[in-house]
Amino acid sequence: MVPSVSLALAARLIVAGALNTPPLAGLVRLTVGAAFNSTAFKKSKAQFGDIFAAAPMQTTHQVAGQGVRVQGITQQFTQGTIETTDKTLDMAISGEGFFTVKGEDGTISYTRNGAFSVDNDRYAVDTTGSRIQVFAVDPDTGEITTPPTNSTTPNDLTDLQIPTTYKGEADGAQLTSVGVGKDGLVSAIYADGSTVYLGQVAMASFNSLEGLRQQGDAHWTSTVESGNAIIGTPNQGMFGAVNSGSLERSNVDITDELVQLIAAQRNFQANSKAIEAANTLTTTIVNIRS
Repeated sequence: MVPSVSLALAARLIVAGALNTPPLAGLVRLTVGAAFNSTAFKKSKAQFGDIFAAAPMQTTHQVAGQGVRVQGITQQFTQGTIETTDKTLDMAISGEGFFTVKGEDGTISYTRNGAFSVDNDRYAVDTTGSRIQVFAVDPDTGEITTPPTNSTTPNDLTDLQIPTTYKGEADGAQLTSVGVGKDGLVSAIYADGSTVYLGQVAMASFNSLEGLRQQGDAHWTSTVESGNAIIGTPNQGMFGAVNSGSLERSNVDITDELVQLIAAQRNFQANSKAIEAANTLTTTIVNIRS
């Protein structure tokens, strides 16, 4: 089995060592740079395996290798660096868990990209326009109306909406600020000093993170392999805390990638020279015999 390497490293190695095509090299550099700068981007690893072509009765030492192939690609869900911003609705998860979001078509997906903003209808949405899902709470006390259980599903959640006036009343006091606690409880403070609780951020976890299906833009959906989402609240049990005014950056370490790249390039060059030497020796033997 060939050791696993990151996809960024594998792509760079192929371009730099084997293809050496400037347009492709530029594309890979652009992709790696975008991955490094993307909020909550998670790096992947490609696992390679040998390819053998053999008849059923052949013994192991008679089988010739035919190259390698990709056996699988796995996502690495390690924590990225948390970076402070000046936006209350920017949220970073410190620990395990995903935000639950609902797309315009009703599709549920999961993300750690907490760059939320308010749309024209006053709903809190992420960079894809999907609405963050929260537990409904009592507006006066902040208590969850239906606490999460083992049977809680995304269908039990609701969209987070932030009205510009007190409880959405036409003549109500104007919104002055929004707060998000480490437990994900979202509150709105109005000009008359009143506070209204709008919802509590819902967190999701899975029995097998490797089974999640990547959708792009740092979003994933559940599969049979990942199991159904386990829904809960932040800073409780297995779920991490929510840090308002922060974003989780990519977990790609450029320094580590470059170190691995240099090592892989040296291995590639050594193998190339070994093959070149073998070809030269074979040619010499053939010439001597002829």
